[in-house]
Amino acid sequence: MQTRAVAAHITDWLKRYARNARAKGFVVGVSGGIDSAVVSTLAAQTGLPVLLLEMPIRQKADQVSRAQAHMADLQRRFANVSAQRVDLTPTFDTFVQTVDTETEFPNQQLALANARSRLRMVTLYYYGQIHGLLVTGTGNKIEDFGVGFFTKYGDGGVDISPIADLTKTQVYELAKELDIIPEIQSAVPTDGLWDTERTDEEQMGATYPELEWAMSVYGHQTPEDFSGREREVLEIYTRLHKAMQHKVNPIPVCEIPKGLLG
Repeated sequence: MQTRAVAAHITDWLKRYARNARAKGFVVGVSGGIDSAVVSTLAAQTGLPVLLLEMPIRQKADQVSRAQAHMADLQRRFANVSAQRVDLTPTFDTFVQTVDTETEFPNQQLALANARSRLRMVTLYYYGQIHGLLVTGTGNKIEDFGVGFFTKYGDGGVDISPIADLTKTQVYELAKELDIIPEIQSAVPTDGLWDTERTDEEQMGATYPELEWAMSVYGHQTPEDFSGREREVLEIYTRLHKAMQHKVNPIPVCEIPKGLLG
């Protein structure tokens, strides 16, 4: 990949989109992970105002320190970047106390994890609206179009997606080109939505390079064409890809026959 050219292309695309949308700039949620670090740096390179939001919810200390270190680094490098910490832990705790958590449900913990992401989406749009900024997504191609590793109306609720056509491997290549701080480049990917540490690989059952391979052969070959780990990975990808269609397809609309509307 021509990393420098790709970075310049995305930066130019962001700048043109913002101007056409008559937006002042961008707001980006910074998690301490590679995707948000790359996106926020690309946004900073536009020269337009960029607001970085750190939105911890019972966050692990290492995630917080990486996010804060990245925000400090970008503010040092770019005069158009500002940063703000919005601690959503009390808000989430109130939510947990308000909804029914005493009764145990099969998907309760996942629902609570997704609630964290949706609280962050609400916060991003609040600050985006009051400052005239575009909510800028941080999802990559594998997450957004491969396995659906994002929360519907959470981190999937954005105005623009600058790196959604790049695989995770390509995002890491961009991170080197953009001089992202080393502790983020070497961090194990995690969505940070759980009280206990759960890496992306543990949740999905495969690494990003494995899923990238599966995405490249999906639709052309089936799991039965392979054996061993390759077969297992393609089975994982196939299952996740089919399950995520409701996230990427248009919302179903019940069309009323014209005769019933007359």
